Amino acid sequence: MEVRPDIFLIILGAALVTFIPRVLPLILLSRITIPAWGMRWLNYMPIAVMSALVAQELFIDGGQFSALNTNVELIAALPAFWVAIKTRSLLGTVLTGVLALMLLRLLF
Repeated sequence: MEVRPDIFLIILGAALVTFIPRVLPLILLSRITIPAWGMRWLNYMPIAVMSALVAQELFIDGGQFSALNTNVELIAALPAFWVAIKTRSLLGTVLTGVLALMLLRLLF
């Protein structure tokens, strides 16, 4: 099997584009001491990113704010949020959300 040079360069470029943003901050931040306020700020980053992703999926449909009364995804998210808060179980939360969405789509 022969690899064409242009395809090889595309693969190499894609590898660099994914490798550099992951390794460069790790190298730079490992050499400095981050202050306590910076570490507290960084602790909220995963929550903020996840909230932005979930909110976009729940409230926006086709680039427009979706109507809350016909938004089955938002209605299905309510029992999933409740299970997440009560059990702190990722599997239980996902199963609850999937089952709720399946039932709502079946009914509506």
